[in-house]
Order: sequence, then structure tokens, then C-alpha cells
Amino acid sequence: MIRLQWLALNSVVLAAALMRADGNPSRAGEPVRAKASVDVGYVLVPFSVTNLKGLPVRDLNARDVTLLVDGVPVKTDLFSHSDDAPVSFSILLDGSGSMGLAGKFEGARAAVRALVDQKLPGDDFALFVFSEGAVREDVPFTSDTARLVATVDAVKPFGKTAFFDALAKMPDRSLLGKNGSRAIILLTDGIDNASTLSREELAALLEGVDVPVYPIGLRSPGSPVSPPPGQSAEGLLNLEILGHIARITGGRLAIVDDPARLPDAVRLIQKDLRAQYLVGFTAASAGPARFHRISLRLSGPLRAIRVRAGYRGPSPPAKG
Repeated sequence: MIRLQWLALNSVVLAAALMRADGNPSRAGEPVRAKASVDVGYVLVPFSVTNLKGLPVRDLNARDVTLLVDGVPVKTDLFSHSDDAPVSFSILLDGSGSMGLAGKFEGARAAVRALVDQKLPGDDFALFVFSEGAVREDVPFTSDTARLVATVDAVKPFGKTAFFDALAKMPDRSLLGKNGSRAIILLTDGIDNASTLSREELAALLEGVDVPVYPIGLRSPGSPVSPPPGQSAEGLLNLEILGHIARITGGRLAIVDDPARLPDAVRLIQKDLRAQYLVGFTAASAGPARFHRISLRLSGPLRAIRVRAGYRGPSPPAKG
């Protein structure tokens, strides 16, 4: 029953992904501007909870969770949880020239293999590759993981990196997986040298995205954690931006400089997504659309919560 409910909810999100704010179907290749909560009037909030040891908490019920929007409790009409929900993974792969150095692209291939090796029945995958400021869909959503791996193996890194622009230009089909639980896996070395978007513009776009982004930062072995005295921290700034992307969308950042650690990084992502909770509410039908901050309050012992930073849309209903 839970799995059917998640699939039914996904049909609402699917319809939103196919419609722009003006009510017209989006054309192939147009960027998604994250208007789902404005168009549909319904806001879905996926979140995950872990205990102090980092293990998923699986026994929460609706009375344990209070959703707050702009610090005010909100009346919700949906609470759902699944321990083994199938996931639709959108893999956003950095295909720029810097990824071809120091074995980083081999690390990206290993990450994709680790992801498909841990798949469960019902999972599906899509592959998007970006370089030179353009994003192309190399594999639409499929359960054929052999095709996915073969396509990744055939990618030849070239050109400059513009992962800000790539995230902003994710094609509509990144939202069209068949499952209610969805994620964008961003595989990059975190070096952006060609984006036209600023960090602030990217953050504003991501405020409305209801799909968590899980960046896996692929670093050269031995890369410093902090810059040596007198050297620029530009490279570390990019890592901080990856962390910001993860936080604002409710994802998790992993920095990997050893390919042997990639399966563990992917396993943490899988844990988050398999054991997700979902709450939802109907936003007001009138009033201006703006950004609203989301937080959660749990009863009981101290636990860690991972949830998106907020949503852009009408105001929520007050909790009566």
C-alpha cells in the first residue's frame, strides 16, 4: 500500500514537471524552473532521520513529526514512510576536460557501477552529461543498467566545466522517473570555470527544486583539505558550494579521493533514499508565490534530520 501511495504521489509531481508556470507543456531541452509547488498547489517534503550513530530511524509516526514553515507549525494531510522504496536516479555526470586528469573520470565510472550494483527491483536510471555549458541526455530513464554503464564508459572528457549552468538546465526528463522517491546524483570534481550563472542565481533556482541533489566530489588523490599558507582557497570554495547545493536541496555531500571509498559513499545515499519519510500539505490557492523556509521538529531523543531548505510557492495552511 505504501509503495502504491508513493507511486500515486509521483504522478502529481510528474504532471508538474511537464507543465510550465504559464500552463503550457515545456519543450524538450528547456530548463526546469521548479514551479511544481506553484502549479499544483501541493507541496511534498521528503526527509530522512538518523540517530546519533548515523543509522536510519524507521519507527516515526505522524504524531512524532511537526512540520514548520517560516517557523510556524503547518497542518499536513499526508504522512508516509517506506523502508525499501524504489528510486529514480538522475545521474548528472561532469564530462569536462578536468575530469580526465588524475583518474577522476575513472572514479566517476566506478561510482556509477557502485550505484547500479546496489539497485533494487523497481529502480530506474537516467544519464545526463555536461560540458562546455551544455547538458545532453545520453540515456533516458531505464532499468537497463548494462546500457547505462556502457554509455558512461564511452564518454570522453573534454571542454570547460559549468556545473552551475548544468544544474540550472537539467532537462524536464530528470523529473520523469517512475518512482516517488527521486534523486539527482552529481558526479563532478567541483571545478567550475565556465558558468554564466552566479552562485546566488543558482541558489535561487535550487530553492524551488523538490528533488534532493547528492554531489559526489571526485578529487585527485592527496588533494589538500585546506590550502597551504599563501595559496588561494578557490578550489575549496567549489567544495563549499557543493555542500551548499546538498544542504539546500536536502541531499548529502561526499568528497572522495580514493575510488575504493565510492561504494561506501553510494551506500550512504541509498540509505537516505530507501528509508525516506514524506509529508505533504496543500498550499493556499491565492496570494503571492515566494520562498518559504522548511524545518522539522521531532518528539523524543535528539536525532539528525535531512530535509530540503524550503519551497517557492503560496503560503501554507496554518495548523489549527
